[in-house]
Amino acid sequence: MHRRNGIALLAIVLLLSACGESATGPVDVHFDRATCERCRMVLSDRFHAAQVRLGVTENGGGGVHLFDDLGCALVWLQEQPSRDDPGTEIWVNHWQSGKWIDARSAFYVPEQVTPMGYGLGAQTIPGPGTLTFAEARARVLAIEKTSHANRGRPQPSQTQDLR
Repeated sequence: MHRRNGIALLAIVLLLSACGESATGPVDVHFDRATCERCRMVLSDRFHAAQVRLGVTENGGGGVHLFDDLGCALVWLQEQPSRDDPGTEIWVNHWQSGKWIDARSAFYVPEQVTPMGYGLGAQTIPGPGTLTFAEARARVLAIEKTSHANRGRPQPSQTQDLR
């Protein structure tokens, strides 16, 4: 009798664990309901969204974070302690199919119309004028530093004493 109860309990535990979220890979996104972790805009563009699954550090971490634009994901990721953790995953939508692809192995088509204006569409194969992930990240951070600096709010060094 005890053996049957143990087997039944094991079956229930396995069934419940199979229903949980996977520890790797992209998650399903509820577009037009989910919001961007950084700018809080609703994710509505199914061809330029991104998600980051943080690696776990000694300070905690982990979890999946959603973004309306790859640029938001990369700027946000700069501030995370586990940004360089090998377990941190970055996923982005293919700009033509909308399928989730690994952002680090993708190639980026510049001059796209994207939700936050970073202008990068991801694809799986290189093409004329495409950027690598490292080049795309450098471009995003340069845009953030210049035209997106502090989202239009003056930096403390830019404010003047008006007395």
